[in-house]
Amino acid sequence: MQAGFGPIKQLAYVVEDLDASIEHWTRFVGVGPWTVYRNTIMQGRYRGTPTTVSMHVGLSYQDELQIELIQVVSRTPSPYQGAAGQPLIGMHHVARHSTNLEADVAAAQARGLCTAFAAGNGVVQVAYLESAREPGLLLELIEASPAVLDGFATGVAASRQWDGRTRIIETFDLGA
Repeated sequence: MQAGFGPIKQLAYVVEDLDASIEHWTRFVGVGPWTVYRNTIMQGRYRGTPTTVSMHVGLSYQDELQIELIQVVSRTPSPYQGAAGQPLIGMHHVARHSTNLEADVAAAQARGLCTAFAAGNGVVQVAYLESAREPGLLLELIEASPAVLDGFATGVAASRQWDGRTRIIETFDLGA
């Protein structure tokens, strides 16, 4: 049983340099191909305060597990950097899909979790939850919209057909 939220669908890492990390994951970990989203903007609230976060994101898959690499571009308050503004490099969160984000967040809060970050854009809505009992561990709930599920299915299919050489299959600059 997965405590009511379904299986883990994603492992996410904050990285210093997205391109270098994609190269590492491709060559040394054997994960690919990658879809890259440059200048992704997430608007929402971090610890109750409004914020806008800009980042570059790389997505790939190992079987049906999404690997997300996040390079934070902005220096606004967010769960991706420490109090002094430095990126929190390394393993960042695990994520699950949610078919009812609002209800799942309420259920998590009823179980003692707190919402650290709730944000979104025109494609995706997310909530990061945390527990005082396990500092540093974030659970992300991702609204399982048709666009998210389609992107996930497309990425899984691409990883199953991957030739082991092509590093990046598509790049989107959302700030252009």
